Amino acid sequence: MAWIKTVAYEEADSKLKRLYDRVKGPDDNVDNIMMMHSLRPHSMEGHMAIYKYVLHHSGNTIPKWFLEVLGVWVSRLNDCDYCVEHHFAGLQRLLADEPRGLAIRAAIEARDPAQAPLDARQIAAMHYARALTRDPGGLQEDSVIALREAGWSDGEILEINQVSAYFSYANRTVLGLGCSTKGDVLGLSPNNSADPDDWNHS
Repeated sequence: MAWIKTVAYEEADSKLKRLYDRVKGPDDNVDNIMMMHSLRPHSMEGHMAIYKYVLHHSGNTIPKWFLEVLGVWVSRLNDCDYCVEHHFAGLQRLLADEPRGLAIRAAIEARDPAQAPLDARQIAAMHYARALTRDPGGLQEDSVIALREAGWSDGEILEINQVSAYFSYANRTVLGLGCSTKGDVLGLSPNNSADPDDWNHS
């Protein structure tokens, strides 16, 4: 499951068990990406907080399904199969349109957002996410101006930036520690966006 030692739910001490209870899904299942942090529970706490706030918070105005599109896109650009599979499953559940979701996935796999059944401003967001992932030092203010001209507000540009940046962090956690999907339930997420402290996955 990983290249470092991890602590299973059944073996967790009281502090770690409390955190696991906050992030677990059905049948006490804890996603392997969270279990990667089990030797340093404080980093799990930080990871879950930023994940919940950038992707599953009621203060966001971009539809959650499109934030998941950005997550799958960044994860594919980073060749992180773990996050692609997890978040594509979540995308399909949120979108509730399997053919459209599959067409989006095909465009992502082809590395060509223009093929996706998305509108022009969404495709502009994907271009920005690609630049931020592949060449962050090359970004100029023009990149943000292009998003604004495509129809995104500055607050939404911040959402696009934060989700894209978060997934590069998550991808590197997974890829750098050998995290696999073995034993995971794909597509679960902390769906109670109204409560930022509710991290349970469903």
